[in-house]
Amino acid sequence: MKIVVLGGAGMVGKRVVERLSVGEHEIVAASRRTGVDVLTTEGLAAAVKGADVVIDVVNSPSFEGDVAIPFFETSTRNILSAAADAGVRRHIVLSIVGAERLSANGYFRAKLAQERLVEGGGLPYTILRATQFFEFLDRIIWAGTAGDEVHIAPARVHPIAAGDAASALADIAMARQVDGTIEIAGPDSFKLDQLVRIFMSAMNDRR
Repeated sequence: MKIVVLGGAGMVGKRVVERLSVGEHEIVAASRRTGVDVLTTEGLAAAVKGADVVIDVVNSPSFEGDVAIPFFETSTRNILSAAADAGVRRHIVLSIVGAERLSANGYFRAKLAQERLVEGGGLPYTILRATQFFEFLDRIIWAGTAGDEVHIAPARVHPIAAGDAASALADIAMARQVDGTIEIAGPDSFKLDQLVRIFMSAMNDRR
């Protein structure tokens, strides 16, 4: 079986590739580093040729909606078209828990738009929704920084390690086909502001 991981050089993608590479299947880590661009389609058709499964963990260069929405709409349409032409049998996509509820957030709207395209794309699919990654806490702090202060809402979260999400994606790729949407979350519950304080303390950030 040939499995193509789009975004295979990224934080989640490289972990998916690592987990899949322990088997005997052909694993292709496709990214701009390997000449595959999901926006321009450069190298995309060649990457997915002969693939049985495509895993899409490509991410937008920005969390702002005016960048993320066109990014995910364009990339997803291009991936769906290339996958259909190549006869891909399964399309697996990483998304976010709560994307359908938090419409005020531009990035969440972008991920929801991606989900809708995948659902109507004509290929068998699995959407894996994951909760917030521990590894993205620094980005949350950056986004909440105003001057010398960090403002974080006390929202309840169940963060998960990127490696655990990668393992779930790999398991889905290797398992019997599952169509539809699956949600995963970390085992522990935190208030986001509390979690950020713990992280900042560990990093000796005294703001």
